[in-house]
Amino acid sequence: MSKIKEWEENEEIKYFREYLRIPSVHPNINYESCIEFLKRQASDLNLPLKIYYPVNSENPVVVITWIGTQPDLPAVVLNSHMDVVPVFEENWKHPPFGADMDEEGRIFARGAQDMKCVGMQYLSAIRALKKEGKTFKRTIHLTFVADEELGGGRGMKPFVLTDDFKNLNVGFSLDEGIAAPGEVYPVFYAERSIWRIFFKIRGTTGHGSLLHKNTAGEKLQYIVNKMMGLRAEQVLHLEKNTNLKVGDVTTVNLTRLQGGVQTNVVPALLVVGFDVRLAINVDHVVFEKQLLQWCEEAGGNITIEYETKRPYVEPTKTDDSNSYWVAFKSAIDELGLKIELEVFPGGTDSRYIRQVGIPALGFSPMNHTPVLLHDNDEFLKAETYLRGVEIYKTIIPKLANV
Repeated sequence: MSKIKEWEENEEIKYFREYLRIPSVHPNINYESCIEFLKRQASDLNLPLKIYYPVNSENPVVVITWIGTQPDLPAVVLNSHMDVVPVFEENWKHPPFGADMDEEGRIFARGAQDMKCVGMQYLSAIRALKKEGKTFKRTIHLTFVADEELGGGRGMKPFVLTDDFKNLNVGFSLDEGIAAPGEVYPVFYAERSIWRIFFKIRGTTGHGSLLHKNTAGEKLQYIVNKMMGLRAEQVLHLEKNTNLKVGDVTTVNLTRLQGGVQTNVVPALLVVGFDVRLAINVDHVVFEKQLLQWCEEAGGNITIEYETKRPYVEPTKTDDSNSYWVAFKSAIDELGLKIELEVFPGGTDSRYIRQVGIPALGFSPMNHTPVLLHDNDEFLKAETYLRGVEIYKTIIPKLANV
């Protein structure tokens, strides 16, 4: 049998491709097809499934549970999200929800890397472990959540605050990472704090032919210079230290500019917005005081509003004090994998898990794979997918027997 035929006939690849074909794509997602698919998976595994709605009936959290032999112990969560980002179909060589496989075994679909792969690899590993008759001390909850790609505000963020989540008795969570182009797998133990900042700058208005004092434009220039100067400092810091990743520094990007009524009228109000991701070593109080000081230095009459202002969240410990980390690392060493600890550059549901005091790691077993999350022609090779299943078959028992 040819390799491509072997992959096409593989039961787990079939499940993966079926899941990818469900267009759970923003905006206005209907998750019913995902729920029906997961119900069939749970039935096949002879495991109970529950659905929770932390915000509304349009945004479910699906939980498949494998009860441990010592169910009073804190449980292990294997988390993934069902939603995927929009596609620009005209830029894809394959239908984005076709899950086409080429002669190299590349499976093309939105969600192939981010992150339907991981959710299905969990299920595949659990299926194999159950067939082998394995049992574990700790209960395992496979969670499939909504709304992660829009920030989790209707998914994991409210869910962790509910009694339903507390009743799951979670001790540790494993969630998504990112593909790795080389041999080394990144493992994420922390995330930066996302601040989306708007400076609302007010100044003297009047005719565009005059030189008014204290105009919004002058103040805008000062604020932009300060913020972009901070950006330049971080770029230089990153360039000078090759050991640093982008997640280790504070990123600043000007993303919005608003204001003005016509070109010969000096505006009374200008608004500038920045996307800022604060490095985990930044003191939030000190940083905010700096912003307020710049507003005063610019001439005052500037207010700061936050679209998003995430708090500092304690990183997950990666030493002997964290028994889950010890178990995870033991599995990695047993498999002979090379890993590198990193701060996640974007945002995942792990930040909400950590925020309620539960350790969490981000890991996607996809090396020698180009990073294509949110990109056109997103794909994952069948052999990489199946290798990931084998990796989870070693990791999951270690975590569930802590």
